Amino acid sequence: MKKCEIHQLYNLEETIAADIFKNVTYPWEVLPKIKDFIVELGNTLDASVYEKRGENIWVAKSAKVADTAFLNGPLIIDEGAEVRHCAFIRGNAIVGKNCVVGNSTELKNVILFNSVQVPHYNYVGDSILGHKSHMGAGSITSNVKSDKTLVVVKDGKEEIPGGIGEEDIVYIVLPYIHSAREGVKRLGSLLEQYGTYEMNGIAFQDADEIWWLETIGGHHWIARKVPDDVYVMMPNQFGMDQFDLEDALSNQKEYMCSADLKEFVEKYHLNLSQDGTFNPRDIFGSHDDSDHVYNTPRAWYMARCLNPSTMNWDGPDADFTPLSDDIPWCMVPEKKVTIEDVKYVLSSHFQGTPYDPYASYGDKSMKGAYRAIGVNRTDFLGIIQMRPDAGEDSRAIEWVAFASNVFNTAAPFYTDVEKVPEYFSNTTGDASTDNFYWASRMIAAMADASYSKSIFHIERYQERVMSKGHEYINQYDELLAKESNAEERMQLRQEANEKIADMVKKETQDTLNKVLYELSNQMKNAYSRSDA
Repeated sequence: MKKCEIHQLYNLEETIAADIFKNVTYPWEVLPKIKDFIVELGNTLDASVYEKRGENIWVAKSAKVADTAFLNGPLIIDEGAEVRHCAFIRGNAIVGKNCVVGNSTELKNVILFNSVQVPHYNYVGDSILGHKSHMGAGSITSNVKSDKTLVVVKDGKEEIPGGIGEEDIVYIVLPYIHSAREGVKRLGSLLEQYGTYEMNGIAFQDADEIWWLETIGGHHWIARKVPDDVYVMMPNQFGMDQFDLEDALSNQKEYMCSADLKEFVEKYHLNLSQDGTFNPRDIFGSHDDSDHVYNTPRAWYMARCLNPSTMNWDGPDADFTPLSDDIPWCMVPEKKVTIEDVKYVLSSHFQGTPYDPYASYGDKSMKGAYRAIGVNRTDFLGIIQMRPDAGEDSRAIEWVAFASNVFNTAAPFYTDVEKVPEYFSNTTGDASTDNFYWASRMIAAMADASYSKSIFHIERYQERVMSKGHEYINQYDELLAKESNAEERMQLRQEANEKIADMVKKETQDTLNKVLYELSNQMKNAYSRSDA
């Protein structure tokens, strides 16, 4: 394995990230550290050389970034780098000096040393490319091979799997399962065999059950069946706060875990409970200062929306605050939860609290203090509605929305189809009103800049599209109930989707016209002469 050691492979003088390689031997040991390293390093960068372009995104002023490129943090783009048309940087990426990230190239959890070129249709994931590396057109890096098995490093004696990452899970699990429970068991067995280099959570859902699995890290995992009468509050933080180890290691009725989890926790003294209670959140979760800005406030607001009277959420006598580390992982809502409720919560920006970034009244000292659920850099929202009482081919409805959830709307579509309406599928590299993605982006940008004047247009837009969406689904559900021929049923589902897309296009264009008018009236060069 000597040839795989970092000092054999890389010139650490050719990267801004040299410090991340300290105290590690092999490149793959660095991968889980990239995200936090970028945030720490970015906050020390010289503001005269780098500009901050969003949450945890730093771009050198000498770098060239195409307007059509998508940048998601944490991200550092170093001096002289070029990020070309439609590049897609998903986050956790360091782009070195004079690098080229080309047309339609995707980066995720990577370090590109100086002068690396990934210029044409590349996917670079969970990788570290050394000085002056060049990838040919269409080539990719991944932990998973085309036969769905993991990439393995061999030295003639031992095999060291690279481990399962976030982007691998769907491909190595979904094609091989038929139920949520099967999904948990398959992913769990793969994690025990191959391990993982990061912590991730994933939901498995079928018509009867929902399971939530946390990878924890290494070769360990934990999963819980979500009770039928609750909703789960799941920001970017381990939140499961109750677990029955006995059930998980025996009947697995409502809980599952890696076979040696109990021994693992005991061996390394991970359970800090005074009374021996097994609370996974306390054992495996985080409770740091950044959680109190980024995570716990979102859980607090979700519960505040769906259980407004169950607890006291505000004031000096509040049961829970945005900083609370013990907000329940799941709760029984005060009312049955609708699609509109889900959309509202996922679009929220702390409305009705002092933390709302759009607040125009009351105490504004805490305005925008916490990371809202509905933020500007959201690109896609999908709400899966499983309907056990519907036919198997029409059971699942996906509500789809693009751009910032605060200002977008969600439209329902039958999922078991062979064709997607053009208005939703023809997203272009350049901004255009001919597709739902860019039209949604334009509405969001303009409504944000004219919030007080435009928000009522947005609310009406959201209500019209979602109510008409329900109307179409109900109408076609009735037609489907009368039709038994599989081909005819397929045609009905696709016909419904086309009609819904046409409706959404009309309503979206109307709303775009209105928010454009409102923003135009706020232009700084506006002038009025009463004697004109």
